[in-house]
Amino acid sequence: MIEILPETQGNTLVVKATEKLTTRDYEEVFIPKLKELIQNHGKIRAVVYLDDNFEGWELGAMWDDAKFGMQHRNDFDKIALVSSKKWIEWATKIGSHFIKGQLITFDGSQLQEALAWIKE
Repeated sequence: MIEILPETQGNTLVVKATEKLTTRDYEEVFIPKLKELIQNHGKIRAVVYLDDNFEGWELGAMWDDAKFGMQHRNDFDKIALVSSKKWIEWATKIGSHFIKGQLITFDGSQLQEALAWIKE
């Protein structure tokens, strides 16, 4: 499940992901909001908080994520991934080669730090 958090404002999207992300999460919530922000602001910033109950992506959601990321690789200024899961760090390192903006990880306890960094 994905939830848009109240810290979302201007060109910055802040979301919380829990359990397993589905194709529906991407097609009905995440991608429409990203497209709206890109259309209204050009380059955008995003904080993706993967809580301790995050389990990963359905195959369709993973495909939607990869496809959107490639189509909009120049539309991100900064992305912060916040998670206590160690595999997110190496996945972020791989993903950082596919976007033009900055992409870094923060520990799951560092949501406030990620929010401060995204605003710099």
